[in-house]
Amino acid sequence: MDYAKNQILLEKAIQGDEKATEELLQTNLGLVRSIALRFKDRGVEYDDLIQIGSIGMLKAIKSFDLTKGTVFSTYAVPLIIGEIRKYMRDDGLIKVSRIYKQQSAILMKEREKYIFENGCEPHIEELSAICGLSVEEAILAMDATSTVISLSESLSNEDESFTLENTLCDENDDFERHIEHIALSQAISSLPPLWRKIVTLRYLKEYSQQETARILGLNQVKISREEKKIFAELRRLLS
Repeated sequence: MDYAKNQILLEKAIQGDEKATEELLQTNLGLVRSIALRFKDRGVEYDDLIQIGSIGMLKAIKSFDLTKGTVFSTYAVPLIIGEIRKYMRDDGLIKVSRIYKQQSAILMKEREKYIFENGCEPHIEELSAICGLSVEEAILAMDATSTVISLSESLSNEDESFTLENTLCDENDDFERHIEHIALSQAISSLPPLWRKIVTLRYLKEYSQQETARILGLNQVKISREEKKIFAELRRLLS
C-alpha cells in the first residue's frame, strides 16, 4: 500500500471508521508477524502472539497522532512489543508448566553455590552455561517464577552496576537492531518508486553511483542529489 493511501486510512481509523481500522490492521499484519516471531517458542503459541500483537496495533491506531509527522509503523512497534510482553508476564509465562519452576530452582541453587565459591554474582551467561541451559531458557525460567523488577535495578549488593539491563545488553541490542530494521523497511516502502530503486541498487546490491545511474538511465550527479533527498526524508520519517 502506498504512503498516501495509508495516511487516508489512518485519518479515517482515528476518527472511528471501523472498516478503515480493519483494513489498516490487515495491511500492517506483516509488522505484527515480524515482531511476534521474536517471541516465538517462549511458552505462547505463535498464532496467539499475533492476536496479542494485533491488540497492540489497534491501540496504536487509536492513539496515533498524525500531526507529529512520525511513521505509523515506527510508532506502532513499541506498543505491539509492550502488549506481547505484558501478556507473557501477566497471562502467559506465569502459567506455564512446571519445567520453568524446575529450571528456576536449579538456577537459584547454582547461583547460591557460585556466590559461595567465588564471592560474586554470576552473569546470566555463566549461570545458564553451568545449568546446561541457553541464556533465553534461563531468562524465561527466572521470569516465570519471580516478581517483575526494573531492568536498572541492581542484582548484587556488592556491584551496583550488575543489573539485568547490563547482563542482557547483547540480546537487547540484537532485538533493537531488529526493530530498527523493521521501522527502516517500513519507511523505505513509503518512498517514491525511483527512490526505492536507488536504495535497492546502492545499498542492497551495493552498486556504485555510476553503475546505478547507468541502470536507471540517469547521470551520477542526479543519483548523488537524489540520495541526499532520500537520506533527508528517511531521517524525517524515522525521527
